[in-house]
Amino acid sequence: MSSLKPDVAANIAAAQLDPDRMPDHIACVMDGNGRWAQDRGLKRTEGHTKGELALFDTLEAARQLGTGWFTVYAFSTENWKRPKAEVKFLINYSRIILDRRREELHERNIRIRVIGRRDWRVPKGVLKRIERAEELTQDNTGTTFTVAFNYGGRTEIVDAVRAIVDSGKTGQKITEKLIAQHLYDAEMPDVDLMVRTSGEQRISNFLLWQLAYAELVFTPTLWPDFGHDALVDVIGQYQGRDRRYGVLS
Repeated sequence: MSSLKPDVAANIAAAQLDPDRMPDHIACVMDGNGRWAQDRGLKRTEGHTKGELALFDTLEAARQLGTGWFTVYAFSTENWKRPKAEVKFLINYSRIILDRRREELHERNIRIRVIGRRDWRVPKGVLKRIERAEELTQDNTGTTFTVAFNYGGRTEIVDAVRAIVDSGKTGQKITEKLIAQHLYDAEMPDVDLMVRTSGEQRISNFLLWQLAYAELVFTPTLWPDFGHDALVDVIGQYQGRDRRYGVLS
């Protein structure tokens, strides 16, 4: 408790959470935007727009609670198979968010990172905005907000192995540590808590390496209805579990 900043400690206390058992890395599969819109007779794209508000409310809650890393699944390598109109919207949507939010996040001392394949199908305009957001916030020391964009967990591992092979390493020298060093972000720690909304109970090729010992919480809440209180609730569930890492307590 003493190592926490006073405002973070106060926020944790107000949320009635244990300061000694806070997850350092939270990852979210933001599922249910389309269903949220459909339930209200709206276009799917309007669900994504509402989901943006939920994303930044949740990110702000994570920041206030002192979360070190907050990672979201924004666009997967499989999402290219969706209808062209929706793919176009999601690509433009990601570009707009980077434009609209980067200054705000920078002011809040949040560091922006983007993981995924950048040399495959991503428009140059989006790449420029990714680089601009990362460069602007690279020295920030608060929560690292990581966006998995054009991302697949298996693809990340394949790309890491290819990089190792290209470096000339032989099979006997390949270790878990070496593979981890060649993932998209070598600084990223393992995930402590993964949350998936909308009642779906799948990992969906998200952070396969980093999720090895994560606690998984699946909530029926649709992503546009998620936010501060919902995050506090799932952290409470996380704190009620016994993390054993394959050994006895």
